[in-house]
Amino acid sequence: MIELKNNPAGNFFLLAGPCVIEGEEMAMRIAERVVKITEALQIPYVFKGSYRKANRSRLDSFTGIGDEKALKVLRKVHETFGVPTVTDIHSADEAAMAAEYVGVLQIPAFLCRQTDLLVAAAKTGKTINIKKGQFLSPLAMQFAADKVVEAGNKNVMLTERGTTFGYQDLVVDYRGIPEMQSFGYPVILDVTHSLQQPNQTSGVTGGMPQLIETVAKAGIAVGADGIFIETHENPAVAKSDGANMLKLDLLEGLLTKLVRIREAIK
Repeated sequence: MIELKNNPAGNFFLLAGPCVIEGEEMAMRIAERVVKITEALQIPYVFKGSYRKANRSRLDSFTGIGDEKALKVLRKVHETFGVPTVTDIHSADEAAMAAEYVGVLQIPAFLCRQTDLLVAAAKTGKTINIKKGQFLSPLAMQFAADKVVEAGNKNVMLTERGTTFGYQDLVVDYRGIPEMQSFGYPVILDVTHSLQQPNQTSGVTGGMPQLIETVAKAGIAVGADGIFIETHENPAVAKSDGANMLKLDLLEGLLTKLVRIREAIK
């Protein structure tokens, strides 16, 4: 499992960053600010950024700055700030490439049943974060985790990211967090993706960022091991997922409240 610094007993950890790497300067600024916040609050931190955004609704949507260029940015974040980094992979042949640059490989929710992808990720020896498909029950994620473990890698994390509810909405069933924890792996709540409103007629995913604090508080209260938050200096101009991101200026206040909740339920 990845080594997480500054982890007081019982505290949650944070995966946070931009949805996709838009450029080195932006990524470094976000990482620096989040590192300062999490160090002050003693929250273990993993910087998140996709080197390529493969699952876009429209052909003209931004997908990235180039795989190698973005992966080098992720490596620089790790080397500069000493925090682990996580990125999505989308096919089996990407696993070894991405593993050269990051400490955690993330399996996107839509791909969580892809056996070849899970096995290839497992064989890198990296920590594997599997996001629960919007179409799966929490208990079905045991089989996704088993594929990684049976391929020789016990370093597994699972992420709840909401379940499809109708055509254009998601809902979080908080029972799923303890259900997936029963498998023996850390369980993360993806707060911001849980608030997406997919399948909009514009071809651009919507969201409800005003509920980020509500969903995050509930996740910490039920005992999630970590939370996942996509954040940006100005979500209105973010090149992906801006509609459901947390503005970076609001992160410290939210995390401070979440630490208090976690302390209260220890």
